[in-house]
Amino acid sequence: MNAITPNLYLGVGMHAVGAFFAATCYTPQKKVRAWSWQTYWLTQAALCWFLLPIIGAFLTIPDLFAVLREAPGSAMRNSFLLGAAYGIGGTAFGISIRYIGFSLTYAIAVGLSGVLGTLVPPLVKGTLPGVMQKPGASWVVAGIVVGTLGIAAAGWAGRLKENDLAAANNRGEFSLAKGLWLSLLAGVLSAVYSFALEAGAPIADVASAHGAGVFRGNVVYIFSNSGAFVTTAIYCLWLHARHKTIGELVGLPAGSEESWLPINFAMAAVTGLFWYGQFFFYNLGHVRLGQKFAFTSWAIHMVLLVLFSNLMGVVLREWRQCRRLTHTTIALALVVLIAAVLLLTYGNHLGEIAAS
Repeated sequence: MNAITPNLYLGVGMHAVGAFFAATCYTPQKKVRAWSWQTYWLTQAALCWFLLPIIGAFLTIPDLFAVLREAPGSAMRNSFLLGAAYGIGGTAFGISIRYIGFSLTYAIAVGLSGVLGTLVPPLVKGTLPGVMQKPGASWVVAGIVVGTLGIAAAGWAGRLKENDLAAANNRGEFSLAKGLWLSLLAGVLSAVYSFALEAGAPIADVASAHGAGVFRGNVVYIFSNSGAFVTTAIYCLWLHARHKTIGELVGLPAGSEESWLPINFAMAAVTGLFWYGQFFFYNLGHVRLGQKFAFTSWAIHMVLLVLFSNLMGVVLREWRQCRRLTHTTIALALVVLIAAVLLLTYGNHLGEIAAS
């Protein structure tokens, strides 16, 4: 078995890369034409939740078939089922973006997922009290609290944004009521993905025994992500049957330019590739944080994701018609989120010093 040397700053850097991919993966959706939402969503999901996890594991896990033979069946099953619940959350997430935009969806859904996905797994395993007594734990807790405040500030900025758009009679599809419930559902069920990775840890341990090294977590994605794909595919195929849109995969509706079809597939492929990039770099960041505060991986990743997604919202000019107060509020939220990342990193740093 190859030992993995902890490297806190490289780990946080890998999480930052993954978070950037996650924050930008939906931007190609704006370039899709003449496709229903279910066509686009099913296409990108087939890539990021089904094909790429299998390809990624095949390329990075030595003796993959031997690993799959030796891994516990219960770990495979549990990771798949928890991933299936995450797939429901991911679908709710995608719909929520349509109603409240990138910034708010990421702030609410990912923020809630970050808190639940960080604290619940060690709480369920009974290890949280012991972890909280280790050096640096108070800074980690402070980072989680400050991150939650930053997320709340981003949510309040969204409320101000809704009022600003209403005053300008330019709401479009913006609906805080619809988007809020969808993003809350997405946040709770997206946190389940953290549990799916925990459930798949015995599979990763077998991969480590075969020399997978830092790529050990890629084998778990075969099960956690395929579970997400199944629930997503069921919903999308139901929408296709209801609206009779399955034919969009081979030809656009009458009156549409056929030249858009390859562009649509390309945009869906970029979305899927970026979303899988999130998983790929999350694993590379997680394995380098060490064992002392490994559970903070989810919080670091999620806070960075909210930070980058709000920056992306600014780049995409989602706030362009808002008042100065709204701009100030979202700017404050970004500053608080940066502070949360620094606190979490410093807490991990203290834990790393104590361990060495």
